[in-house]
Amino acid sequence: MTSYAGPRDGLPDQSEYHTGRAVFTESYAVIPAAVMTDIVTSSLPGWDKTRVWVIARPLSGFAETFAEYVMEIAPGGGSDNPEPEAEAGGVLFVTRGTLSLTLPDGSVHDMSEGGYAYLPPGCAWSLRATGSAPARLIWVRKLYQRVPGIIPAEAFVTNEQDHAPAPMPGTDGRWATTRFVSSDDMRHDMQVNIVTLEPGAVIPFEETHVMEHGLYVLEGKGVYKLNRDWVEVGPGDFMWLRAFCPQACYAGGPTRFRYLLYKDMNRHVPLSGMLGR
Repeated sequence: MTSYAGPRDGLPDQSEYHTGRAVFTESYAVIPAAVMTDIVTSSLPGWDKTRVWVIARPLSGFAETFAEYVMEIAPGGGSDNPEPEAEAGGVLFVTRGTLSLTLPDGSVHDMSEGGYAYLPPGCAWSLRATGSAPARLIWVRKLYQRVPGIIPAEAFVTNEQDHAPAPMPGTDGRWATTRFVSSDDMRHDMQVNIVTLEPGAVIPFEETHVMEHGLYVLEGKGVYKLNRDWVEVGPGDFMWLRAFCPQACYAGGPTRFRYLLYKDMNRHVPLSGMLGR
């Protein structure tokens, strides 16, 4: 059975111990689900009946390409003008409840758990929660890097249940990735995929690469090697990795370990403006 984690309601009890796994280092950050409480939520202009946990934002010298939110929208809430930056592309991934997404062509899409939408720059979309209980989703935002001769892909809406995970070579399907667009589609300058590791499966080498990462744990337990440290992570935890942070992991619980993965890709490294810094 598929499950999708999210922040808990309320605050920790006054009797709870002041210990945890939250950490921010020079190369990675871990934001555990336990610290995503009511007290750290915010509101956004143009959104009603909505609260947001901002779990990643561009920071100079750290992860610089993206922002990531956990959104909770009360019944009837949402936005008719959600994205303030015309050149921002985005991905929505629904983790609880039901929503109605309207695209510029007038098409209306009902989205439920596992629902996924790609929203290109300049896309005038709107979103409303349609159920009797609050809806939750992950919203990833990135300024689109335009390339002469390449037209951005059009918006689309789907659900992860309609996409079979692709096994990684030599793993007998124990490590697999659910991709919503082809990795060599140059119209896309980012990917937001789902990585699944069956119990005991591993990423057996320390990936070290230029792509920045946001990893939101949907279900299960894993132990991640981040730079020099081993870190336990579980449902609702978020990992934020800067470029070239070494990373590896194994699924350390009795159930499969799944996370929503952001990465930037398919573009040259910009060099303009670097001289004289």
